[in-house]
Amino acid sequence: MSNLHWIIDGLFVSTVALIWFMLGYQSLLFFLGHAYYRRTRHTDKKLVEVPDAELPCISVLVPCHNEGRVIAHTIHALQELDYPREKAEFLLINDGSTDDTAAVIRSFSADPRVRLLEVPAALSARGKSGALNYALSQARHPLIAIYDADNLPERGALRPLAVQLVRNPQLAAAVGMYRAWNRRRALITRFVNIESIGFQWVVQAGRWMLMNLTMLPGTNYVIRKEVVEKLGGWDEQALTEDSELTVRLYQAGYHVQMVPASVSWEQEPESLKVWFRQRRRWVRGFNYVLKKHAAGLLRAKNRRVAFEIISSHLLYYAFFLAVVISDALLVLCLAGMVRINVPGPYSLVWILAYATFVLQLIITLSCEKDEDSIVNILLTFVMYFTYCQLWIPVVAAAFYDDFIVHRAIKWAKTERYQVGTAT
Repeated sequence: MSNLHWIIDGLFVSTVALIWFMLGYQSLLFFLGHAYYRRTRHTDKKLVEVPDAELPCISVLVPCHNEGRVIAHTIHALQELDYPREKAEFLLINDGSTDDTAAVIRSFSADPRVRLLEVPAALSARGKSGALNYALSQARHPLIAIYDADNLPERGALRPLAVQLVRNPQLAAAVGMYRAWNRRRALITRFVNIESIGFQWVVQAGRWMLMNLTMLPGTNYVIRKEVVEKLGGWDEQALTEDSELTVRLYQAGYHVQMVPASVSWEQEPESLKVWFRQRRRWVRGFNYVLKKHAAGLLRAKNRRVAFEIISSHLLYYAFFLAVVISDALLVLCLAGMVRINVPGPYSLVWILAYATFVLQLIITLSCEKDEDSIVNILLTFVMYFTYCQLWIPVVAAAFYDDFIVHRAIKWAKTERYQVGTAT
């Protein structure tokens, strides 16, 4: 056998092993996540039964940069939150907007809870982290809630997050669920909706059950102000300020817990171009986190958590490289250009891997009301061949930006859409 054949066979076996290792680990998280779902269906109801007198005061921070299309709807949703009026303030941070964002916010001035914060021109439009840091010193209360400007939190979203922190002093933050209110507007939003449900009920919930690890999302979470201040605020160089802060929280010995009773609805990209730009920013953000914290995590006391954080960031490259190689080998084999000489029932192995992927997604969709529909089930069958493959050029583009041409990091806000009826 030639050296080329040995190389091809070695690549094939390596990719099969890596893909199945990831599927096996994902299956473990899936079962643990489902157990968390069953547990919280009952226990989370107690989080909303706490008397108002026991609730802490809270400052809600909403960074705004050219949010004229959506911000009025977000403020209305905040005003409807089931939380004592005298214990909440809403800080709307106008971060260098050039549209009517500030004027829209001022139209709510009759509500004393709504405060407009104007970021000074010299500090404005530098990204979400800068806006949050500016508002942090002006927040009056010990708990900080974060919502993006396109969010529509449900009426009961804030209370369970605050209660979780009151009842568990060891927690630095509590995070809720995020859902796509425009999930049925386009094919891409349908796929994103399925992806986000899977991530939250498998990865987020499963990690919490396995090692008490939950990553901060970009929105719908509550964190202790003193903890953020102690850690030096949000990193203004990070494109994914949430994941970067998560790493520092766990390095400092804190924990973050997912609270499914809290739900906020957000906009998702409705075009492939906007989706690609957003996901590219995410991967570049994860690259930054990995470069900044890898050395420190390798020396961390909690080895399991450190390994999980590093591996989850390396997943973009290890797993997707394996997918690219396996896809290429499949095409070459079908074209008769190469032949795999390793004996084994690999067709059956591939079918089982694909079936595992689909079955886990379908079961996970049943955790959310009306999401295990015929349309969504059919979409899960084609998701691997379509949506999942779109991540390959995203990861490649981010790798090129950060490790080949070393492109400067620049914040780019995701495009907003006119708010209509949630669908």
